[in-house]
Amino acid sequence: MNKILTLITIAALSSFSLIAQNASTKKADKHFKRFEFVDAAEDYAKLIEDGKGDSYVYSQLAEAYYNVFNTQEAERWYAKALEGSDSPEMMFKYSQMLKANGKYEASNVQMAKFAKMRPSDDRAIAYNNNPDYLPKILEKGKKFNIQNLGFNTKYSDFGGTLKDGKLYITSARNTSRKTYGWTEEPFLDIYELAKSDDGSYQAAALVEDKVNTKYHEGLVSFSPDGETMYFSRESFFEKEYEKDSISKYRYSLLHLFKAKKSDGKWSNVEGFALNSENYSVKNPAVSTDGKTLYFASDMPGGYGLFDIYKASINTDGSLGEPVNLGQKVNTQGQEMFPYISSNSTLYFSSNGHLGLGNLDVFYTKEIDGKMAPIRNVGIPINSNADDFAFYLDEESEEGYVSSNRDGGLGSDDVYAIKKLQPLCDVLISGTVTDSKSGDPINAASVVIYDDQGNKVLSKVTNSDGTVEFIVECGKSSELEVTMDGFESQRITVSASEEEEVEVRIALNPIEEIVGPESINLDPIYFDFDKSNVTAQAAFELDKLVQIMTTYPDLVINATSHTDSRGNAPYNEKLSDRRAKTTVQYVISKGIDKSRISGMGKGENELKVQCGSNCTDEEHQLNRRSEFIIVSGGPQAQ
Repeated sequence: MNKILTLITIAALSSFSLIAQNASTKKADKHFKRFEFVDAAEDYAKLIEDGKGDSYVYSQLAEAYYNVFNTQEAERWYAKALEGSDSPEMMFKYSQMLKANGKYEASNVQMAKFAKMRPSDDRAIAYNNNPDYLPKILEKGKKFNIQNLGFNTKYSDFGGTLKDGKLYITSARNTSRKTYGWTEEPFLDIYELAKSDDGSYQAAALVEDKVNTKYHEGLVSFSPDGETMYFSRESFFEKEYEKDSISKYRYSLLHLFKAKKSDGKWSNVEGFALNSENYSVKNPAVSTDGKTLYFASDMPGGYGLFDIYKASINTDGSLGEPVNLGQKVNTQGQEMFPYISSNSTLYFSSNGHLGLGNLDVFYTKEIDGKMAPIRNVGIPINSNADDFAFYLDEESEEGYVSSNRDGGLGSDDVYAIKKLQPLCDVLISGTVTDSKSGDPINAASVVIYDDQGNKVLSKVTNSDGTVEFIVECGKSSELEVTMDGFESQRITVSASEEEEVEVRIALNPIEEIVGPESINLDPIYFDFDKSNVTAQAAFELDKLVQIMTTYPDLVINATSHTDSRGNAPYNEKLSDRRAKTTVQYVISKGIDKSRISGMGKGENELKVQCGSNCTDEEHQLNRRSEFIIVSGGPQAQ
């Protein structure tokens, strides 16, 4: 199917070309048809200078630059050509050039147009399935937007759990309650606010009295079906407390409860067996699958004041044995307010891990039974105050956090948050050295590509040969290193959850790839049935350009080969086009055309003799270019 569509597209473009060609473009067209793209580009550019530019000339000039991978000029002229054309294929190539130049948002605009015009195209389908695959260019360090919500009062308001269109918070706004001596505010109750489709909130209403009492109630969490509510409550209600023998002051604990929904109301409130008169259990958070409950407790055997635990939720509604999440999560300080998101990321607040204020929000994830490094969520979620009760819907990327930071309406306020960019970062620290001497290489160019092959950022190494990049957790990257006098290298940095990954790249002196009879580049591969220079091919050909610049008397013959598919005459023509395109790329980089020639070998010199049973990898090995030294070079000196 794809091959038929390609042939139809080529026929359509050829028809357009025949109509648009005229006497003035004859010379340029002749170079173009001969795959002499450098000369063709010069001729088309001269026509534009003479005021003879039109959509055809602009598109041909863009195509010439596209074929020799001159991304800047190709981008420029595709943009100009599209002012008078709505060619989907041209839009696709334009998006590729924008992406190659690091203009990801502009690239996506063109891809969206292309996908709309050709929704059944494989490339369009892939894009529509994942339109946000390119990195978001946002303010450094700022992962979220944050906004104070209008329903906050002058009293303490915190929490924020959204379930079935209702937002549940904990608040001291109930002035009919007695005040609590610690804060001189009323005791805390659980409230619900209906959230409208436009994002506004209706007036807060007390949850039924079966849940709220004259004592403190805390944060809530729900079973996946919304039929069970988990919450914490002060132990005074159960007449359990500690009493100071001198002051006679009574100290309550916090216990964990659940309530069942019946006829739309909460009832059947009962405590759990893990509640004790000796320690507190609070801040419940149910996993997305409803099988695990996370909570905070100061029960004996922990690592600090409050630790985070988890327990299985049994089929009868009871809880299994509590399991401490370990010393990687818990510190000697306080770890509280756990929240487990739909992608199994655990968020919590702590004053034991390094942060910006007292309580900061942190996150981690369990991978193969071990907790990933603990990370600070950063600004603006965290401030120099207390930041806690973090909640995030990973699908909508919206949620809530509570804080007593300056500028709020009360002692604690609920803030709406919106995720702007990926949260988890890895610092890639690369060191570039000379493979022979081991010395660091200063001013080497290092480009990082994401896991889709998109160019993200370019830097140069310092005097220690080092360079640093920050990438998203769990995604692989590629580093491309180039330096005059050395063979370029491109290495893969595997996906990681670690905070820092160290990479060492040793560059070989350029002479190492010059053999007695040929230049030993990595194979120059072409896509099936195509002859344009790809990004991978350009990377290798740039090594050849560097060698030919170093040795100005070096003369090269480039031979191009095809696989065994297709008939022999067609393959000879295809390989000849590839050889000429390869030569044109080298010439476009400033090498005199007298120093390089090209020849197509078709399928006459297969590297792998696999007959009709070739794998895709074997076919690709046969589709290659090789570089024979005709004269000159280090051997002649």
